Amino acid sequence: MPATAPSDTAASANDQQLEYVTSCALPTPWAQFTLHAFIEHGTGSPGAGKEHLAMVLGDVGDGEPVLARVHSECLTGDVLFSQRCDCGAQLEGALRRIAEEGRGILLYLRQEGRGIGLVNKIRAYRLQEAGADTVEANLQLGFHADARNYELCRPMLERFGVRSLRLMTNNPRKIDAMTRLGIAVAERVPLLVNRNAYNNSYLNTKQAKLGHMMTPPAAVPADQAPAPAATPDVI
Repeated sequence: MPATAPSDTAASANDQQLEYVTSCALPTPWAQFTLHAFIEHGTGSPGAGKEHLAMVLGDVGDGEPVLARVHSECLTGDVLFSQRCDCGAQLEGALRRIAEEGRGILLYLRQEGRGIGLVNKIRAYRLQEAGADTVEANLQLGFHADARNYELCRPMLERFGVRSLRLMTNNPRKIDAMTRLGIAVAERVPLLVNRNAYNNSYLNTKQAKLGHMMTPPAAVPADQAPAPAATPDVI
């Protein structure tokens, strides 16, 4: 089925901060999505000028819960194939699942490094190499452990008539954020992928300190563990 086009009649208070710009076809290895571009506005907003994306497949405005992923930008994981996190694998895994179902939406939000930006994320990596974990590093830089904002999800989803999600996430804070915005989460779909020797400590920290619903912490087999200098946490 063709992807649902943005509706000019759907609106919310946040629409004034979010401008829909244009759409195009986006063929991927798994399916041909429709890619929709948005620009964030708002005087004094830290996100003003940022460009956000929605990848849509099939008819998502039919009133039924939609398989969805709200994905925060991670250039190192999504583009540079970093194994220090699970972000790139989560992005690919989400697109694969949507393609398998033939229907779904992925929101790609430009809030790198849990909202601290790319350069600060690299600063946090250095702190982690000195012994801090992913949460401690952000705090040492003067940021919140998780500085992301999901308010733009509502106007983005409203544009496509999406009211209920089958949300692919391990993060309970993301579910709470959707609920506070009035977006129903009919089901949480776990997205547990790519635990490896380089991100094992990071994933355990997200579970222990941020409440992420991960598999139980597990030691990496000795024959898979890299040298200590090569195993920093990530943000």
